[in-house]
Amino acid sequence: MSDLTLALAEAARVLREATDVTLLGHVNPDADALGSALALGLALHRRGVRVHVSFGAPETVPESLADLDSEGLLVPASEVPARPEVLVALDAGSVGRLGPLADRVATAGQVVVLDHHLSNPGYGTVNVVDPTAEATAVVVLRLLDELRVPVDAAIARCVYAGLVTDTRSFRHATAATHRIAARLIEAGVEPEAVSRPLMDSHPFGYLGMLSRVLGRAVLDSAAAGGRGLAYAVVTLSDAAGLRPEEVESVVDLVRTVAEAEVAAVAKELTPGVWTVSLRAVSEVDVREVAQLLGGGGHRLAAGFTATGDADAVMASLRSALDAVAGRQHTIV
Repeated sequence: MSDLTLALAEAARVLREATDVTLLGHVNPDADALGSALALGLALHRRGVRVHVSFGAPETVPESLADLDSEGLLVPASEVPARPEVLVALDAGSVGRLGPLADRVATAGQVVVLDHHLSNPGYGTVNVVDPTAEATAVVVLRLLDELRVPVDAAIARCVYAGLVTDTRSFRHATAATHRIAARLIEAGVEPEAVSRPLMDSHPFGYLGMLSRVLGRAVLDSAAAGGRGLAYAVVTLSDAAGLRPEEVESVVDLVRTVAEAEVAAVAKELTPGVWTVSLRAVSEVDVREVAQLLGGGGHRLAAGFTATGDADAVMASLRSALDAVAGRQHTIV
């Protein structure tokens, strides 16, 4: 029996015995973090468990994800128990990714970590971390099966949301993942109804922001060992009046530049504080680059946080890319 199978069984045991469970996604939650938390939260809620689902920041749930909370399980960070009986951390590759709620890891009676980030150190009392899974939602679905929970339409929608976004609409999906998608559709998911709010619906002001930001985009052909870096910067003024979802989506456009292996978008959170999203086509391990800068993620999708002006942040990124290229000689 594999370590992962044993960990799933232990996580299921802990959750079967729990009467009060707090489920936390990472700060600035995406569809995988929040969808995973809500899918498991719904299952536990229906078993009579008291459930709190939350995240450290921002104060309100992203508008594109709000409809996933069909049972009203989401609570503000201020209402998260100070000493959870059982804490479940989902899609958070490190304690720090829980933001202002990271202290609950030390105060909880049990901590179950469900994740698919290779860099996850295993900070729980039970750690179910599968780097081969395309999304944490896949890990959660396995746990639901271990718990023998029926996957109805509401739960399936939450799992599908994480799956469709983390695989970029199944561009990075195995045959097994497509079979999971088929199972979720058979359970009642309407793919277009779930996917459009997450990826294909923006306010008109989004177009003006794109015009400004993409008009300043830079192509550095010499970066990343000569494979090329395309990057853009989104300032606070660029993002004014728009949802975080609009700002996050910019990297998906920058990554389409044919002349660059690596794409980066620096987004200003507060004056002089930036979060940088990194994407690679196939050859560069941007997780390693991000780790050099205090971040993490996956081989082809990662990120980090930095302070300073935008030019200094991008200079640091180029240096990290050069360091990785120099160490590996040829980036693979």
